[in-house]
Amino acid sequence: MLALAGCATGPSIRYTDDMFYPDPAATQFGIASYYVAGWFGIGEQTASGERFHQYEMTAAHKTLPFGTFVRVTNLRNGRHTIARITDRGPFVRGRIIDLSKTGAKDIGILDAGTAQVRLDVLIPLRSRPAVAAYGG
Repeated sequence: MLALAGCATGPSIRYTDDMFYPDPAATQFGIASYYVAGWFGIGEQTASGERFHQYEMTAAHKTLPFGTFVRVTNLRNGRHTIARITDRGPFVRGRIIDLSKTGAKDIGILDAGTAQVRLDVLIPLRSRPAVAAYGG
């Protein structure tokens, strides 16, 4: 049963805003695009060594470390998605991120193919330093 988990036809993990806090020093603006099976085949190995699945919440970025979480917000419609960096790219001038098909659907770019976006690097809450609470 466990071996079949990677063969799911829908997203296996959905990330939500309440799981993260943004890194205020790590915001980028640019163009997002997406890649799907046919261009980059389902199950092909990404630069991180993981297998690509268009329904997973993953993305490609030129420089962010693998495993980094990002929130990508479409500046035209305000829709956003959260994805994990698992690959390198995009390799088209002016583009800052390639989303999986599910991520592209979330922000509404399946038809247009690209959009101006804001990219915020996110830090999982579980890695946030503990803050002592003092009574007053």
